[in-house]
Amino acid sequence: VQLQASGGGVVQAGGSLRLSCQASGQIFSKYVMGWFRQAPGKEREFVAAISRGGDNTEYADSAKGRFTISRNGPNTHYLQMNSLKPEDTAVYLCASGTMLTRETYRYTYWGQGTQVTVSS
Repeated sequence: VQLQASGGGVVQAGGSLRLSCQASGQIFSKYVMGWFRQAPGKEREFVAAISRGGDNTEYADSAKGRFTISRNGPNTHYLQMNSLKPEDTAVYLCASGTMLTRETYRYTYWGQGTQVTVSS
């Protein structure tokens, strides 16, 4: 089982990025897919998650109104990030689990992450 995140980069404040996460090794139709982020010296924090069927989503307060999580079939999901701020700078990791939750420990599979840097 492998999750591969991509789409990170360097962007100016106010800009946009679209992150992708591709899962392989099994069919993830039974799994919730999520995004977390970790900045240097900080704990990993929840960003967004989407249910198995894509009909329910959950967002961190910092992401609401700016980020949109979506999925294209069972094994691919995205995080559209708009109006980016310098405080969004972090490594963004995709993950999968069995419960739509913000709790890190509920997620079973993790990707390596993609760096997002927002300059002021």
